[in-house]
Amino acid sequence: MSVLTQSPTAETVQADLKNLIDTHPMSPFQVLMVAICFILNMNDGIDVLVVSFTGSEIVREWGLSKSELGYIFSVGLAGMTIGCFFLAPFGDKLGRRTLFIISLSFITAGMLLASVVGTYTQLLLMRFVTGLGIGGILPNLAAVAAEFSNNKRRDFNVGLVQAGWPIGAILAGFFTAWAIPAYGWRSAYLAAGGVSALMLLSIMLFMPESLAFLAGRQPRNAHRQINALLTRMGHSALDFLPEATGLRSTVPISVLFTPEYRASTLRLWVGIFFGFITLYTLMSWVPTLAKEAGMPFNMATYVGTALNVGAFSGSLIFGMAVARVGLRRLILAFMVIAFSIMVLYASLPMTYLLMFVMTFFIGIFVQGGFNGYYPTAARVYPAVIRTTGVGLAMGIGRFGAILGPALFGILSDAGLSFSLLFCLFSVPLLIAGLSAYTIPSKNLD
Repeated sequence: MSVLTQSPTAETVQADLKNLIDTHPMSPFQVLMVAICFILNMNDGIDVLVVSFTGSEIVREWGLSKSELGYIFSVGLAGMTIGCFFLAPFGDKLGRRTLFIISLSFITAGMLLASVVGTYTQLLLMRFVTGLGIGGILPNLAAVAAEFSNNKRRDFNVGLVQAGWPIGAILAGFFTAWAIPAYGWRSAYLAAGGVSALMLLSIMLFMPESLAFLAGRQPRNAHRQINALLTRMGHSALDFLPEATGLRSTVPISVLFTPEYRASTLRLWVGIFFGFITLYTLMSWVPTLAKEAGMPFNMATYVGTALNVGAFSGSLIFGMAVARVGLRRLILAFMVIAFSIMVLYASLPMTYLLMFVMTFFIGIFVQGGFNGYYPTAARVYPAVIRTTGVGLAMGIGRFGAILGPALFGILSDAGLSFSLLFCLFSVPLLIAGLSAYTIPSKNLD
């Protein structure tokens, strides 16, 4: 079966290839590519959350204040923000695979070197380097999952990839609960760096560029690579590939603010910013707060794991419900429920059992609802500007991720109660939900 229309141009070839992917069942190869994205995001969950699980031990060894611990959380997020701004857009220019290799190199170096640091300043630097790589890779994960998925499975698959993050965090929680008492907190960074090195090698050996990137940018040997991909997906090859010199030029960021995208872009930025404030505050501080509530180290670590088990469950529930409910309405519903649970958490006297249960449900609705922003952003923008659009949205949003954990530490040092802090940090969820609900993009209909 030919994938070309009569008298094809570069634009019609792209449209035909997109239609081919959109309307046909996913091949095992396409499923494998989505699975690799899931594992990469799982690796990122390990690399980001390991600092939460080791935070109390770092404080004990170096005698840090809560504000100083908050800066360790936030400097990694600052690196992620810069990575989203300056690394991620190269996925639209150099290719998704190339960007994965660059980003994983930063992550691997940052994690391995963090295992041998001897000062607070050195750890801050290594967390920044690690964050830089993570910020570069995350928007491209959403793009690749979207580009290898058909229309029926796209929202579910992009959301499923985000569920890899809490799985990585869960694994990090169980590993650190065992390894840190026996080998110290540095062992967690050494192990995580080893996992990142394995993922870097896997990408270099097994992952190709996406079909949408090859057709849109036409790098060297694009025709041969496109035909190899089509064959692996069970489709017939292209007889020829019309040249698309105009598509090779850099797409300006200003295109995100044309009348077609402006309102959607601004709402994405606002929603992701406020969602990140609460999400990263919870992920960063929950294990430390549990330990301060009197829990032993292992049990406090498992409270953080309960948050991430909930996050994984919420991601699956969101993915299964999204086709029936729709992205806008489902994000809003999850965020309103998450707000209510956080206020309830702040108001009830906490037993250990209730803390585990409530933390689990917070994870379901905060992370599950926030993950809906990834398929939303991937649908708002076309392939030629997808990682630029998603990357900038996540980059702007990560200013909220930087602000949240540091502000929580500062306000805690200032004497604000735990209950008041939880109520304050639940409010951004309502803003995130309303922002998603009002995104006007026709691609979400």
